[in-house]
Amino acid sequence: MTDPRQSQSIFTRGAVDLGALAARNAAAAQRSAEPAPSAPAGANVIDVTEATFQNDVIQRSLTVPVVLDFYVEMSAPHQQFSPLLAKLAAEGGGSWVLARVDIEANPRLAQMFRIQNIPFVVAIVGGQPVDAFNQMLPEPHLRQWIDAVLKAAGVEVEHPEDPRLLAADDAMADGDLDAAEAAYRKILDETPADAIAESGLAQVGLLRRTEGVDIAGVLAAAEAAPADVAAQLLAADVEVLTGEADRAYSRLVALIRRTAGDERETARKHLVSLFTVAGPDDPAVAKARRALASALF
Repeated sequence: MTDPRQSQSIFTRGAVDLGALAARNAAAAQRSAEPAPSAPAGANVIDVTEATFQNDVIQRSLTVPVVLDFYVEMSAPHQQFSPLLAKLAAEGGGSWVLARVDIEANPRLAQMFRIQNIPFVVAIVGGQPVDAFNQMLPEPHLRQWIDAVLKAAGVEVEHPEDPRLLAADDAMADGDLDAAEAAYRKILDETPADAIAESGLAQVGLLRRTEGVDIAGVLAAAEAAPADVAAQLLAADVEVLTGEADRAYSRLVALIRRTAGDERETARKHLVSLFTVAGPDDPAVAKARRALASALF
């Protein structure tokens, strides 16, 4: 589930026996004269102990994903990374719950999860661990990891409109490509993995390259000169602009097959830029990427 470029996966479903852990914790809770109280239902950030693990993690994860944050009080990861997790949990509005576990106060939980270093973060869905990582992720990668957890749990992921993106989109809609480009680049400086901003910036480039062109003339020129790389690239731009992205992708894959050296690399980079315009979730892009791989290798 996790993109290996973003986090280090620790285990897969079923690797930790939470059922046995829950049984021991339930017995411990019964023996305790004053078990720690369960956090109120609906809280986005809760503190969990061995005594409350059954109710606050296992039972709760049957209805909402629970992200466990194992920490050591006053450690650098706890002071730097845990607040970021808490911030995202608050933004989640109850779509998932952050459960914090003090390792020193709850050594049996740490032993059960075989924790060797912190931060150690694990997602629990349906009473079972589904993914984990043990490094401090940048915020964009952490957001993507949480989104993947929510999708795995069948939770519809919704994000509030980013005012920075709205401003950039408005500038592009108004035809102010300079302002749009500056706005998208600023977003990418702040959030390098923002796929929407990457797509917006690629769209700005597409609009610049096709501004004022004669669509019919461009396509006719490409038809008349199949070996003219510049003509083929511009024709592909026009096809994407007019809603014929599949044709554009096929055109450039074919160009890559019959060129070599710098011309081939120019065509490849141009095709990738058109993929960025559509975004990574476009089915046509996935199909064209396979065709590109076949053409290259």
